[in-house]
Amino acid sequence: MLRMKKVAVLGSGVMGASIAGHLANVGIKAYLLDIVPSQLSDKEEKLGLSLEHKAVRNRFAQTGKERLTKEKPSPLYTKDVLELIQVGNLEDDFQLLSEVDWIIEVVVENLKIKQDLFAKIEGVWKPGTIVSSNTSGISVHDMVEGRSEEFKKHVLGTHFFNPPRYMKLLEIIPTKYTDVNLVHEMKAFAETVLGKGVVIAKDTPNFIANRIGTYGLQITLQAMEQMGLNADEVDAITGRAMGRPKSATFRTLDLVGLDTFVHVANNVHATATDAVDKDAFTVSDTLVKMVENKWLGSKTGQGFYKKVGKEILVLDTKTFEYKPKSKFKSTSLEASKRAKSKAEGLQALVYGKDTAGELAWTITKKVLLYSANKLGEIADDIVAVDQAMKWGFNWDLGPFELWDAIGVEKSIAKMKAEGDTIPAWVEEMLATGNQTFYKQEASKDYQFSIGGKFTEIEEDAKKINLAKLKAEGKLIKGNKGASLIDIGDDIAVLEFHSPKQAIGADIINMINHSVKEVGSNYKGLVIGNQAQNFCVGANLMLMLMEAQDHNWPELDMMVRQFQKAMGSLRTLDRPVVAAPFGMTLGGGVEVSLPADRIQASAETYMGLVEVGVGLIPGGGGNKEMLLRWTEGVNPGDKVSLQPLVNHVFMTVAQAKVSTSGEEARQYKFVREMDGITANNDFLIHDAKQVALGLYNAGYKAPKERKIPVVGETGYNVLRLGAKDLMWGGYISEHDYKIASKLAYVLAGGLVAEGTLVSQQYLLDLEREAFLSLIGEPKTQQRMQYMLAKGKPLRN
Repeated sequence: MLRMKKVAVLGSGVMGASIAGHLANVGIKAYLLDIVPSQLSDKEEKLGLSLEHKAVRNRFAQTGKERLTKEKPSPLYTKDVLELIQVGNLEDDFQLLSEVDWIIEVVVENLKIKQDLFAKIEGVWKPGTIVSSNTSGISVHDMVEGRSEEFKKHVLGTHFFNPPRYMKLLEIIPTKYTDVNLVHEMKAFAETVLGKGVVIAKDTPNFIANRIGTYGLQITLQAMEQMGLNADEVDAITGRAMGRPKSATFRTLDLVGLDTFVHVANNVHATATDAVDKDAFTVSDTLVKMVENKWLGSKTGQGFYKKVGKEILVLDTKTFEYKPKSKFKSTSLEASKRAKSKAEGLQALVYGKDTAGELAWTITKKVLLYSANKLGEIADDIVAVDQAMKWGFNWDLGPFELWDAIGVEKSIAKMKAEGDTIPAWVEEMLATGNQTFYKQEASKDYQFSIGGKFTEIEEDAKKINLAKLKAEGKLIKGNKGASLIDIGDDIAVLEFHSPKQAIGADIINMINHSVKEVGSNYKGLVIGNQAQNFCVGANLMLMLMEAQDHNWPELDMMVRQFQKAMGSLRTLDRPVVAAPFGMTLGGGVEVSLPADRIQASAETYMGLVEVGVGLIPGGGGNKEMLLRWTEGVNPGDKVSLQPLVNHVFMTVAQAKVSTSGEEARQYKFVREMDGITANNDFLIHDAKQVALGLYNAGYKAPKERKIPVVGETGYNVLRLGAKDLMWGGYISEHDYKIASKLAYVLAGGLVAEGTLVSQQYLLDLEREAFLSLIGEPKTQQRMQYMLAKGKPLRN
């Protein structure tokens, strides 16, 4: 695989700076260069600086770097990574390009400017250095016109989607000159190191995702005007019901910026050679007028939507006045919501006989036919198209997956009845007796191609698919909440699949079974799943019901069983590796902490958040955090112990949640010895490799160690800090009660400072505090509010 030690990013606008930021996220040093300002700013004049001053000459790049700390959501895993970004300018620092492994051009979308820059780059270019453009639509082939053959071999397009940290898609666009091996190497590097989902696109206007996505937005706008609807009515139809994001169509346009969208549409229109594209990408008068009015969306405060006070108004495109949103109702939408599967829901909507059905069908039909017609021109296979739309536009299904879901034969019959022409290769597929674009045989996946046959879809060996393994008979044991799956090489995965992966009796039972099974027959255990989130915590509804019924023995038993299950993970004589990702909260953290290693996704949001519902961690979370923070502390060193316990107290009492896997290290949810995986698709594989490595190194379960505590003295210190916050009006009396209980547990009770206590002693304190809090009426109010509203109550 390619090794990138240094990369130069040319252009420090939103995309350039964010790309540099993401390179720094994964540990790569980035030079961020931009043009030299032609005049002083007011601030520079007041400081008495000249145009020759270094701070002035680097101003644009420095501003871009500083902007990374202000954007939300943050483009950075932690602010510490900024140290890897060195700013400069395209005059004084151009020679730095001769020492980097990769040069990324992210300057203004102007062919002449890019061609001139590429000519200048070749003047300092070190043979073998990769050069790429982040263009969103200009031909990469045209950019390298006039360059040497050797230089051209190392040039390609690398189209990141904004924001680069969070958007999975990276389109790689080779030219006819690009070295084929380089394309494969860049794909592997981007997937593994940058965490991207890569598709190989043809060098055509707007490539794959923006080509189809912009087309879809354009025809939706046209359909809205033809049907006399408004944006809010269309968004009610084109959001989750159609497998699209909640922002649907026009809220998405507002977020993107109408000026940006118009630029992308005009780019295709200007280069289109066929009448279909010319017509489809003609910007409507509505959009032209909105851009002229500077109604560009979120960045100008109004677009298709406008917020006035707490009310969201919608633009009436007929009168160009804002009005309250309507409550759109539809029989087909309701039928879609009641459907038992995604496919049934889509069919209920697109074949509906009302306004929603008509709009959904019109949009879907046109997108499907357009995608099929452009196959071969924009991409070589349907997988690339489907993945581009899922990763770049957050669709649940790509066009060809969607076509399979609504029924290819049924939809084509309807299209033909409406006078549409079906692409020949799709007709050929049906003529040969095939009813779908995708099929599975003998555990292998196949796609239909333009060549008239099914070809196997090659998957990276690092992509372990748990659902597929279960379908292949690799399930060891399962219940409603969890499954134990054989993933090969004598490693098993414990998968949570309860609603929201919440921990209940089923999961605890499966943990206990997994410990026995793995201890007897496997080399190691991975705890992970492939849902939206790793685990959002314990089953709050179940606990609240038991508390309201005053079923204290049952609650006590539940907490004891959870604590015991966590202890069995810690003492298992086989390596246990937790693979958290996404929301990993409360009990999800408590499941991860006893593991021998954590292999976390780069996008992991970990936190012990129980105080938000009036509780403290009850499954060993407090004890495990004390273990981590006091590791290596001399029991007799009383001075150093209190600050460490203070850290744990503040982390738990403030329900701190990491904003990345890397930031989780700062709270010690993730340790230095633990790993981070950039690409979530590879997370289970990476965790498996860690488990195998530990086993092959002669793994032995850790011996239990006693924990030094701050005792009564430290308890009073923690409680006094909480009381000051209550007196200052920052926390309520009930917050103080929770903090006091937490302080008591973390201090180890009223023992002498420096006392060594057993882990079971701390677990008992933790369980008692948890049970006393759950009996509090105000805690139960908080739990009920969280279940109803999805946010904490301050009472």
